[in-house]
Amino acid sequence: MGTYIAHPEDGTSLPVVLFLMDAPGKRELLHSMARTIASHGYYVMLPNLYYRSTPAFELDFASKESFEQMRGLMMAMSNKMVSRDAKSLLAFAKEQTAADENTVGVVGYCMSGPFAIYVSAELSTVVKAAASFYGVRLHVDKPDSPHLRLNDIAGEIYVACAEHDDYVPITMVDQFEADMQEANVRGKLERYWGNHHGFAFNDRPAYNEKADKRHWMRLLDLFQRNLH
Repeated sequence: MGTYIAHPEDGTSLPVVLFLMDAPGKRELLHSMARTIASHGYYVMLPNLYYRSTPAFELDFASKESFEQMRGLMMAMSNKMVSRDAKSLLAFAKEQTAADENTVGVVGYCMSGPFAIYVSAELSTVVKAAASFYGVRLHVDKPDSPHLRLNDIAGEIYVACAEHDDYVPITMVDQFEADMQEANVRGKLERYWGNHHGFAFNDRPAYNEKADKRHWMRLLDLFQRNLH
């Protein structure tokens, strides 16, 4: 599982942040974001979640074939697979003096939003905070749907949703928020009104600078409150 790792070289044992990629793949934009998170005092691990199928994938936004390949890779993923990957990442972190594998944050975007929620339930003893940004499939009619695991989450979660999202209808957003309230999970869901799926990635046409700044503020505040 090819994994990009970033952390300050300050000799301390730092909280681990699992940065779960969006469907277009592990690429330099995400590496840069990982470095930004790390600069605030974290041991950030950004894995290629498609490693079972390919050692590397980056979406060519101009290629129909590349989109089809991405679709196939994405559909082969599951919440349980990524939970196993998270356990492997933390097993590696346990051997690193710069990492504190018992204090963990998770963030996922798009495809990985539900993964972040699911992992926080599966690894509830160590995951103190998890964030989903325009995460898909948050409430679906499947036995591994993230909404069914909200009662198992011990940490704080933050769920950010775009108002306009072809992948996440506003009815799903409303339902997941109701699920959160019913489970009495710590955290909140926010709707980014006027924004579209992908607002925090500057390689997407939906990028919005104001929403991106808000996303960073919410994410870093979540981690600061729960991991330090």
